Amino acid sequence: MPRYVALLGSINVGGNQLKMADLKATLEKRGFANVATVVASGNVLFDHTRAGDARLEREIADAVKEEFGIDTFAAVRTKSELADALEESPFAGKGEDKFVHVHFLEGQPSQAKFAQLAADHEGRGREKLAAGTRALHIDYVDGVGSSKLTAAFVARRLGSRGTARNVRSIQRIIEKFD
Repeated sequence: MPRYVALLGSINVGGNQLKMADLKATLEKRGFANVATVVASGNVLFDHTRAGDARLEREIADAVKEEFGIDTFAAVRTKSELADALEESPFAGKGEDKFVHVHFLEGQPSQAKFAQLAADHEGRGREKLAAGTRALHIDYVDGVGSSKLTAAFVARRLGSRGTARNVRSIQRIIEKFD
């Protein structure tokens, strides 16, 4: 059975508290196999017969909403897709790992939408942006906490929800795949 990771948005931030053991139990109850969590921010490894498509992402997000009342988004990726996202990032290895993020997206926005995001962000901060494959690559330069480049700002411009992980977290998830 193929192995995947679900990267859940808005978990254990902004009041959306969820114990990873409870999340693990919910997914196991719904037929997901070999479930394991990585860090307490909504990273769930699992085996599943169905390919990591939009239906699987919705199924996971729906399970979290039904069981815990948290409206979330799940970006489902393979180990290879995570590694490719790091390889694709023009900032990984150049900026500080804790400030360099991959914002994993629901779909692939057009280049025009990426251009609009960059234009709308102009003058709002020193962050660096680059379009990716179902991803937005960001170097937060001065840190995430004070940035005006929020998930809501990105989603409105790209027309696609997403969830971000820094380089360190992505590397940790990749290591846990085996």
